[in-house]
Amino acid sequence: MKKIIGLTSVLALSAFVLGACGSNDKGGEGAKDDKKGTVVQVAALESAYGADMWNDVKAAYEEQNPDVTVELTLDKKLEDVISPNMKAGKFPDVVLLGVGREAGLTETFIKDKNIEDLTDMLSMKVPGEEKTVSEKLIPGFTDSLVTNPYGDDKTFLAPMFYAPTGLFYNAGLLEEKGWEVPTTWDEMWELGEKAKKEDIALFTYPVAGYLDTFFSSLLSTTGGPELFNSAMTYEKGAWDSKEATEAFDILDKLAKYTAETTVANANHQDFTKNQQLILDNKAIFMPNGTWVPEEMKDAPRANGFKWGMTALPAQSKDSDRYSYTFFEQAWMPSGAENKDAGKKFMAFLYSDKAAEIFEKAGAIQPIEGMSDGLEGEQKLFYSIYDDGAKAVMGGLSTSVTVEGVDMHSSLYDTYNSVVTGDKTASEWQKTVVETADKLREAAE
Repeated sequence: MKKIIGLTSVLALSAFVLGACGSNDKGGEGAKDDKKGTVVQVAALESAYGADMWNDVKAAYEEQNPDVTVELTLDKKLEDVISPNMKAGKFPDVVLLGVGREAGLTETFIKDKNIEDLTDMLSMKVPGEEKTVSEKLIPGFTDSLVTNPYGDDKTFLAPMFYAPTGLFYNAGLLEEKGWEVPTTWDEMWELGEKAKKEDIALFTYPVAGYLDTFFSSLLSTTGGPELFNSAMTYEKGAWDSKEATEAFDILDKLAKYTAETTVANANHQDFTKNQQLILDNKAIFMPNGTWVPEEMKDAPRANGFKWGMTALPAQSKDSDRYSYTFFEQAWMPSGAENKDAGKKFMAFLYSDKAAEIFEKAGAIQPIEGMSDGLEGEQKLFYSIYDDGAKAVMGGLSTSVTVEGVDMHSSLYDTYNSVVTGDKTASEWQKTVVETADKLREAAE
């Protein structure tokens, strides 16, 4: 399950980072050890992809660079492992830990501007290859508020493993019923009525936090990328615009087609029960990412079940459809000792050799042509943009936080109350507007 959090500041960590970074800012080729040569400290989250791929990448890099030793720190709770050393001013050279984690470590480094500019790394040749990193990347992956958190053209977080998201469903059920996948919201409501007659819910979601990718795509659908970007940066008038109101109204209507047990199970202990609704033909669509088939691989399912995935419906036949792309990030603390050596290792992560190792573990790098060799469900998921859907990337700005103000909670978690009927869509929108105003004012 993807872990999600809002923009809550981690004040204690922020304090020690501010004190530690300034005294340890060395930018040499790398620490030298008579026995090990150059040592690059790499800290990576051990996610669902496992640890083996990182050990294999380490071995491949050391084979190509015999004078370099890569020292890996891998853990499922990486923040707990690396924080004590960082308090002492000892920083990893490379960190693979994206935004949106419960501890908010990456957001803290961004907020306090204790994160290294990686723009020059994008211009580096990939070790052992002729192309630069930027030449290998899929266009657009370094143009978002996630990679460029300060709203300029400087990249501070390098895009890593990406996963298209969208509405997942049982393609076998729709084939059996003779139902078409909706391409507009009007068609979606028509399908909702057909399904209701057969006691099948139109919609469910694992936890309300999964609406982050859904809402991003929806805002782009109702107001285009312009609305999405202005809303993510809390621009005045964005969240209470006509187009944003249309997005809230769509989710308000969708709440009436949501499975009754969704809210009760929308927590970190029971979220798979909501995902199981799709496998049991008790609900049709849920927002999710490419990791869900593996997550549910051992779960029982209806006869003829097969995964399907689609972009969000469009406003009309002539308007665009969107699908959010979730991706992880690698970065470098400003206090890293071995910046040059660390950036060279980062560049290697986009090599054909590293990408091949990652792919075997199911982690797909945002490199042009990577999807060509995929098969089966992976091919289906990663080809979502081949069918005309447009990609949405980025998210809520992490460059400013206000203690006690949580946009994630206001925007996503509140939807549970809309589904239960405890809040109206207009009340929900009002809360979001007020939260955005507080964050904007803090940034001004």
